[in-house]
Amino acid sequence: MTCMKRIFSKTRRLVGVTLASGRCFHAELVRTESSGLPIVHHSKYVCELPANHRFPMAKFPRVLHFLLQDQVITEKQVWVPEIASKDLLGAVHTEDYLDNFISGRINEQEQRRTGFPWSEGIVRRCRYETGGTVLAAEVALRRGLACSTAGGTHHAFPSYGSGFCLLNDLAVAAKYLMNSSSRKRKVLIVDLDVHQGDGTAFIFKDEPSVFTFSVHCGKNFPVRKQQSDLDISVEDGLEDKEYLSTVAEHLPWLLETFRPDLVLYDAGVDPHRDDELGRLRLTDQGLYQRDLYVMKTVVKRGVPIATVIGGGYSRDIDKLALRHSIVHRAATQVAGVKLPSVLQAKDLNGRPVMRMGGRCWSQRRREHCEQRGEDGWSEPKSMETPPV
Repeated sequence: MTCMKRIFSKTRRLVGVTLASGRCFHAELVRTESSGLPIVHHSKYVCELPANHRFPMAKFPRVLHFLLQDQVITEKQVWVPEIASKDLLGAVHTEDYLDNFISGRINEQEQRRTGFPWSEGIVRRCRYETGGTVLAAEVALRRGLACSTAGGTHHAFPSYGSGFCLLNDLAVAAKYLMNSSSRKRKVLIVDLDVHQGDGTAFIFKDEPSVFTFSVHCGKNFPVRKQQSDLDISVEDGLEDKEYLSTVAEHLPWLLETFRPDLVLYDAGVDPHRDDELGRLRLTDQGLYQRDLYVMKTVVKRGVPIATVIGGGYSRDIDKLALRHSIVHRAATQVAGVKLPSVLQAKDLNGRPVMRMGGRCWSQRRREHCEQRGEDGWSEPKSMETPPV
């Protein structure tokens, strides 16, 4: 099902890709000396949760760990965000909600709706995560492409949190970057998480300078959907080729008609066939081809793009972190970074293996399964790459 509500202006214009002269980043540490792909990460992206909590909090540091271990990036590429200020958050969230959230005046019903027990740690974590998305967007405007190792909390509304989302980082970044230049920037939010970004859609429903594009599983959370500017609802069980064709059918047209100054890309991995909360059937290679296609399609048009990792759920934290790192590995190819050679050129059956930065993806996934004694390792199926 396709839902469309906004008509575009087709006026041609230049796309700005730099910040105003002298502008500072929202960062504790900048990495201007490195020409490699900027990665935004903070050690405080995590906090303590009760034992056996469903949210995989430990995935965030493991994403960075695998990127460094596999030599996809170096430490010199890692930018460190500052905590998002209350003023920054207040452009999206109500004053009452922020006061109650920060001070801990959150009742039991509200905590059930978010899925998190309140703590000072969860407040700090969410604020740093939001700061990370803001910084990634700022760096993307300067460098063309930047990736956070967190972010994508698209279920948060102005006055309440929902579905593991307490602050809407995408909305905060879009609002800030939209209004931080003399000419109001236009922001396209491409949300490919398996769940509709209902909070983001609601926040920008009457904002012509932000376009929300969501491809999601129609029968998944949230039950009550909001209206994005373009909603593509797909059926359960959708596989790589059909999913990629759906994205490729709409993204180029959106870029040509809306003509954004910045793209924020939610690269959720919960469309994966092994995700605990997804209902689609994408493979590792399908996610890689999706991310590569989105970033290439945007960058070749001269539009800056910042990525966040979005949703992904598994009890196996390392396997999940590797899955989340797919977008960063794809981004290194788009950014033109010279990567170390892979350890092997073909898989166990003699077929060529896609290269995703550092060690080849096939080898890394196989080793992980062998270490855990799993029998279910299989190579990603080959598939046609959408045109870029």
